Amino acid sequence: MSQHFIDDDNRQGARQPERFNPDRASRLDDPARFEYLPPAEVAGMLDAPANSKILDFGTGTGTYAIELARLRPDVEVIALDEQPAMLERLQAKPAAASLPNLKPVLASEISGVNGQVDRVLALNVLHELGDEALQSLRALLKPGGAALFIDWNAEVDRPAGPPRDHVYSPAEARARLEQVGFTIELERLFPYHYALRVHAS
Repeated sequence: MSQHFIDDDNRQGARQPERFNPDRASRLDDPARFEYLPPAEVAGMLDAPANSKILDFGTGTGTYAIELARLRPDVEVIALDEQPAMLERLQAKPAAASLPNLKPVLASEISGVNGQVDRVLALNVLHELGDEALQSLRALLKPGGAALFIDWNAEVDRPAGPPRDHVYSPAEARARLEQVGFTIELERLFPYHYALRVHAS
């Protein structure tokens, strides 16, 4: 992983240049999230092959990484974040400790899996990622791998998430991903989110 992913001064291209504040981390554990973004549907869109490797890019407190590891005990789920405070919250969860296929990892420690990941989940992070972080995400994928970007939709009224001018519309997200070399292979709208599954061109 490029050091640029963890460098606050290098977020060129991000719609929301500041990173998520760990003081608001409790919001990431709100079970209401599953009502409008069900983990089983996220796992279905990822469509990870058997015995593969999924990387949750910007996992936060690991809410969805834990659910993916539960739903797919045959795959390795790497929960990646740039903030140690987030991973500490993840590791403190009893559910995380009980899942042998879940591995929390800091961004600064991830370079060893470049080109080895079958699926990347990027949930609610596209608006925060600079161009170099997107290239780092792309470099994680093995040939034939895919990334699933799910983010807040700027075109709908929402009870949560960043302001509309800090996130993308689906069309803006498509354009940004295509600009950095991804090809869109699947699209879907959720109540407050859009989802785009892509592969490297």
